[in-house]
Amino acid sequence: MSKYQELRMNKPKLTIKEGAREVIFTVVSCMCDNVHYFTFKKNDSGDFKLHCGGFAYSNFSIKHPKHDIEWEADANEWGGVIAMINSGTSVVSEVKSR
Repeated sequence: MSKYQELRMNKPKLTIKEGAREVIFTVVSCMCDNVHYFTFKKNDSGDFKLHCGGFAYSNFSIKHPKHDIEWEADANEWGGVIAMINSGTSVVSEVKSR
């Protein structure tokens, strides 16, 4: 069984530091279990901006616009962010925050 399938069936318990200024999600793709990183960083205005590690956001086939995910992160609704990311062709495997 692939790592992607394991994560789809058994979602990991993820915790994010309260008041984090940077959050990095490790995501595993359905294509050969490739690993990518989604980084949320706060800008000068205090809003989170999503960076997809050099790949186009559309490559991940997420069913929500990028700004919806950023707004969910701004509201500290990380469960919603994870659900939105998992709606595409990759799933979250782990998270780091600071």
